[in-house]
Amino acid sequence: MTGIAKFSLVALDCPDPEALAAFYSAITGWPVDDDDDDGDWIELNSETGATIAFQRVSDHQPPVWPGNDHPQQLHIDFDVMNLDVGEEQVLALGARKAEFQPGETFRVYLDPAGHPFCLVLDMSMR
Repeated sequence: MTGIAKFSLVALDCPDPEALAAFYSAITGWPVDDDDDDGDWIELNSETGATIAFQRVSDHQPPVWPGNDHPQQLHIDFDVMNLDVGEEQVLALGARKAEFQPGETFRVYLDPAGHPFCLVLDMSMR
């Protein structure tokens, strides 16, 4: 089946696009595209096609996970070979581990702006 569009990026609202772009750049290894002069919209340069963008929202309210007061609306999964090693690395970058952990093959974290993301154990990478 042919789609009507090509997925290009997911954009995260945040108070500081430069800081959040640096955080996700460190996770993915994708460099920050610094073409935006005002810093209100920043993208990562991905060789995979689709990428992550960061948009400044001055009154940004982070989602609460789990919960419905400020629902997450979306999250990003990153496959890793080892959950413990991945956890150590994202915590060193400024992530926080979510209190509620619903599974054994993935872990939920909050980025510096409060967006949930997961590290997922990828058995095919072993």
